[in-house]
Amino acid sequence: MIDFIIMGLRDLQLKQEYRSDRDDVVAEFFIPCLSNSIQYDRTIEFVSVKSLSTLTFGLENIQDHHAKIRLVTGHRFSTTDLNSIIKLFDKPNHRKFNGKINLDNKIGNMIRDNKIMQLKKIIEEFKVEIKVAIPNSEYVDGVFEERMGIFRDTNDDIVAFSGTSNVTFDAENRNFESVDVFTSWDDKTRVENKINNFENLWTNRTNYVEIYDLVYAERKNLLKYTTEWAVYK
Repeated sequence: MIDFIIMGLRDLQLKQEYRSDRDDVVAEFFIPCLSNSIQYDRTIEFVSVKSLSTLTFGLENIQDHHAKIRLVTGHRFSTTDLNSIIKLFDKPNHRKFNGKINLDNKIGNMIRDNKIMQLKKIIEEFKVEIKVAIPNSEYVDGVFEERMGIFRDTNDDIVAFSGTSNVTFDAENRNFESVDVFTSWDDKTRVENKINNFENLWTNRTNYVEIYDLVYAERKNLLKYTTEWAVYK
């Protein structure tokens, strides 16, 4: 395991932009920010078991400080992922769940991995929450695909970003991407805009989409899922 020295976000040598042709976006931006944060808010197109499990990489600091992760995702899932994720997040299943998730062969070897068990622990301690954004207007006839994130540290310093779809921190599934970075000490107005946008989503005050708790949306059959829809495993 990599040991991280806990610092504030302001102590990191952050760039205004990271791009795959000249930067390691994960190693140089995501992991340092996540490792030194107590809260991480993120909007993503989709969520999978693997993307959730790999979030545990670098979360030692978040666990120690009893912080939280809030994700707003689109409403498309693979059937296998959806069944497994619901088992993780449905509170009545927490006591019965033993970490043995039924996954496809490609990631089946992850079921006993420490990351899965760590993820289960984080969820049980109410540190990870997922809500689903579903378009409800003729002006948005596709899916929710907003891509932004917000890191917050113990000093209430904030780093916001936009422009990437990579949620996994996984070296096997790197996309070519770019990230625009904004900090509360250098670009307060833009950071506040990102925060307001996320909070409006989280509290269901955003036009053209309806926000649901993940488990509620699944129970009400509001999600789209298929055995063939390919998400990043």
